[in-house]
Amino acid sequence: MVANGTGESDWSRLLELARGFPQIVPCFGLHPWFVGARTERWESELERHLDAVPGAVGEIGLDRWIEPRDERQQESVFRAQLAIARRRRRPAMIHCLRAWGWLMDVLESEDALPAGMLIHAYGGPEELIEPLADKGAYFSFAGNVFESRRGAARKALAATPLDRLLLETDSPDMPPPWIGKQRNEPANLPRILREAALIRGMDEGDLAAALMENARRLLGDLMGDA
Repeated sequence: MVANGTGESDWSRLLELARGFPQIVPCFGLHPWFVGARTERWESELERHLDAVPGAVGEIGLDRWIEPRDERQQESVFRAQLAIARRRRRPAMIHCLRAWGWLMDVLESEDALPAGMLIHAYGGPEELIEPLADKGAYFSFAGNVFESRRGAARKALAATPLDRLLLETDSPDMPPPWIGKQRNEPANLPRILREAALIRGMDEGDLAAALMENARRLLGDLMGDA
């Protein structure tokens, strides 16, 4: 289970969970929503948590939905964390919301990430899949992609190269439409897989096998013996 940290306030709790449950792959990062709350020690604290257990860098990224926001700070913090992922050869878990052109501009100006990146809960246009994949991106889709109003997102799900595709729940957020107002949880993943297989015209077992191979390729040793 990939678990993303979002800021200094939750990194210690995530570390505790990762030490107690080896099936958790921890990701420590400063989310763009919380850059304004960071302390002067945020980078050293991030490095300290990445030293403590094997993990990825995330959730990091860019966001033009949240209000108020400081885009200069967002970009500065994002670039600093890309540098950490690059230096440590760890995957980066990237959040992008209403900022796709901005994200591409940043990635175009940055060196490649040797361990790749995951675009979490991909909601970008279909035409960006190829250029992002060329930069080492994998694309994960959450259960909200099956909402009736998200036809463009389902087209992106269908168009993503099979060797770059992943699925997620993003629990407790981004619930699939069939659970109504219930709390989203990892147990919803099998149904998300089933619906994704229908969209892609694939056997469910074949898709599951491909997704596991993609996870192993992206996460490498972080998955342990999974």
